[in-house]
Amino acid sequence: MGDTKDFDDSAALLEQVNRALENATPLRIQGANSKAFLGRIVGGEILDTRVHRGIVSYDPTELVITARCGTPLAELLGVLDASQQMLACEPPAFADDATVGGMIATGLSGPRRPWAGSVRDFVLGTRIITGHGKHLRFGGEVMKNVAGYDLSRLMAGSYGSLGIITEVSLKVLPKPRACLSLSLEMTGEQALQRLAEWGQQPLPISGACHDGRQLHLRLEGGEGSVAAAHDRLGGDLIDSSFWADLNEQRLGFFDEDQPLWRLSVPLNTPPLNLPGKQWLDWGGAQRWLKFTAEAAIIRKVVGDVGGHATCYSHGLIDEPFHPLAPALLHYHRQLKRQLDPRGIFNPGRLYAEL
Repeated sequence: MGDTKDFDDSAALLEQVNRALENATPLRIQGANSKAFLGRIVGGEILDTRVHRGIVSYDPTELVITARCGTPLAELLGVLDASQQMLACEPPAFADDATVGGMIATGLSGPRRPWAGSVRDFVLGTRIITGHGKHLRFGGEVMKNVAGYDLSRLMAGSYGSLGIITEVSLKVLPKPRACLSLSLEMTGEQALQRLAEWGQQPLPISGACHDGRQLHLRLEGGEGSVAAAHDRLGGDLIDSSFWADLNEQRLGFFDEDQPLWRLSVPLNTPPLNLPGKQWLDWGGAQRWLKFTAEAAIIRKVVGDVGGHATCYSHGLIDEPFHPLAPALLHYHRQLKRQLDPRGIFNPGRLYAEL
């Protein structure tokens, strides 16, 4: 793109990986460390991806952008915004210098997730340095190309445990013509009931969060459909910056001095019988919990409804991610052995066994 900061550092990254393979040295992969609080603490030699940066290609008419892993996420979003386009999965940054590689590696999605899809759904192709010391390309840069598609998607949410993402091609979408946010006073139980009803109707909802007292809704789409939905639902208008503040955890709820848990549950799950303060997000499929209790208690309640719980408070417990069932852990181990046979990439970041 002509920016003097753009730089292809893949040769140096590959050299560092091959050196680590020769010496059996674990590597701690990091960009801006904006999401270092997630997962288990990892040791090893630091592999910094931030020098390897820049937008490789972007044609707004193709709805695809390709960027190197060290590219600041804010830079990529700014380029898209200039063409009235967006990453519909709305990934949180948690820091001004968060990178594209970290966005893919953690696979975190924002308020629009239930209606637009996850980060994984927007990955078209990747370039990866594998645990065999090879720099390989998977997938493609066009939406119809599906070669290697599944492996590229596996990198989303892998937390660097399967390889180093050096480059990624992402599907982008036009920004909605109209956006309106509103709030309605009701209980959490009432909100879940309403959302279940509205989910069966053609309403342009793209965000739904309940803060304990009010249900916050975001409506996006054509001006006519948004206005019609507002007339039907009622409620008080609020500033749409609420959704960015929720996504980046800048609201007061997240500052409270208690451990933070992310609970992922099936849609239409009733209120959970857990003490502490809860917020409903993703129309109820994601719930934030502020609660001081043993992890086993929280995970028992969430597990009984078919969900899982992740601890967002760094270093609080040894296994911040929900334990895997034996069969699933077996597949994870097999995958790790295939892609990182020497176990040098972020060992133990997800689970001690990986």
